[in-house]
Amino acid sequence: MSTTAFDTTINQARDLLRWRSPLRTELWAARLTADLEAAGDDGLLAQLVRDDRTEARLTLAALAALHPIEDEATAPPPDTAEGETTDGDDTPTDSPAGTSVFAPYRQAGVEATGSLAGWVARMGQVTCDGAWYGPADRYGEQTLAALAFRYADGKEPHLLVVAIDQVHGGLAVDAVVEEPKFLDDLDLAPTDPGVVAGRILDAFEVTDLVLGAEVAETLPAVRPLALSRARAVPDPVRHPVDDLITRFHDLPDLPGAREAFEKLVEFLGDRPLWWSPARVTRFLTSWLPREAILSDAAVAAMPDVVRAWTRHHGDHPEILRRIDEDAPHLPALMADDSLASLGKRIAQQHHP
Repeated sequence: MSTTAFDTTINQARDLLRWRSPLRTELWAARLTADLEAAGDDGLLAQLVRDDRTEARLTLAALAALHPIEDEATAPPPDTAEGETTDGDDTPTDSPAGTSVFAPYRQAGVEATGSLAGWVARMGQVTCDGAWYGPADRYGEQTLAALAFRYADGKEPHLLVVAIDQVHGGLAVDAVVEEPKFLDDLDLAPTDPGVVAGRILDAFEVTDLVLGAEVAETLPAVRPLALSRARAVPDPVRHPVDDLITRFHDLPDLPGAREAFEKLVEFLGDRPLWWSPARVTRFLTSWLPREAILSDAAVAAMPDVVRAWTRHHGDHPEILRRIDEDAPHLPALMADDSLASLGKRIAQQHHP
């Protein structure tokens, strides 16, 4: 990290000392974290540790507020050679994937916090005031997870909103931190904070696993704060079941309807809010013939089951029209063994 970058950081920290704003400082630290991780070296951090000015200590304290203690367990000590960590016999090894470049310096940040003004200690010390979740668009191709927070002194209330892409596997693709009134423009349902926090953590985990995931250019600068806030919620529920399915009570009174609905639930997986004309077509004309073994009664009941689910989901007429277009072809598609996957063919050999 260049001397110019270090000087810029010190100057920005000097301005933040005048603002005395925990939220503004944490947002700045999140952007700085993104820059450090993109650069992949700890030169700036090492300079900050050596520099005893208040601005340097504020920077370390702000970064520490965003990084959980567990990051330290897999991190190398500050004097380890750049880009290396140590294993049990002190032999240098490559840095573990996903380890924050800041992890070895977190203790320095914790110690710096105690030497600064009282407002600095409030960074990261937030209480969740509510949570909301729901579709971001007509078909639920993206969902929004929102958490509201305030600091211990009640000041600077703020709202974290994370956009989660359902079509591509549940990735976190964007995030913003706004004033609480931002929620007024979102059509989201109140939800258990632990469930929403779990969804956010799950989404960022998926994003990290997808090589070259397409996300908003602004996401990396918000990501550290978003993760910090989600982790601040007590007992986050990882991989929660969406209650949209459990709230569905309008199953048609038809032979085979329960069997048909079970296959629909299997197809929906953990993303039931995503229900579009394209997804209906995929279910009825591709997934069912390829993967599902159904009785004749279930095949006959499937169109009515899918219509009932659509009404429960929002009753969009264009989806109902798509069902009317695709459903008549279902019996012939289910009878065409050439469309079956290998797994279905094997299962059919053992199916009574």
